[in-house]
Amino acid sequence: MSSESPDDLTPSLVIRLRQGDEEAGALLQRLHGPALLRFCRGYLNNEADARDAVQEIFLQVLKVSVIPDRFRPWLYMVARNHCLKLLRTRRRKPPPAGLPTGSQLPQDATGQLTRMARAELQEKISRLVADLPEAQSEVLRLRYGENLSREDIAEILQIPASLVKTRLFEAMKKLRGQTEDEPHLSD
Repeated sequence: MSSESPDDLTPSLVIRLRQGDEEAGALLQRLHGPALLRFCRGYLNNEADARDAVQEIFLQVLKVSVIPDRFRPWLYMVARNHCLKLLRTRRRKPPPAGLPTGSQLPQDATGQLTRMARAELQEKISRLVADLPEAQSEVLRLRYGENLSREDIAEILQIPASLVKTRLFEAMKKLRGQTEDEPHLSD
């Protein structure tokens, strides 16, 4: 494969998919499927619903006549809108989404005590993020969970980048304030 980024490759993959190229579908799924599943699961809080949503989102992508140049932010915007529509339809409130990143503990530590400590720390972080206003937890999840730039987040949420920066700053400030009493969270 060339040095092109997945975002550069995706529009041509979608075109190949429309032409019936099954190999392109597998590659599109490998490039974007896991992140999209994680993203949808954060909104829907249900593995089966998230998997269904990802399939429906990929179908929506195939129906679009014009592929945007900035495919990844557009894909997340489509996914977000789809998940919010599902939640409205089912009259569910979006679950507070924690950050799907790991704890500060080394990932190669495999002892039972280490796994329990990592799970406990992840739960504490998730609760802290869940206590934030939805607008702040959403930008945290997009920035640190999905590793999107502030500009991409602004495009996805259709808000100014300066507002994304403000929400991130306010969310981090609140999290720091809540973790002052917990030294292993404030490092």
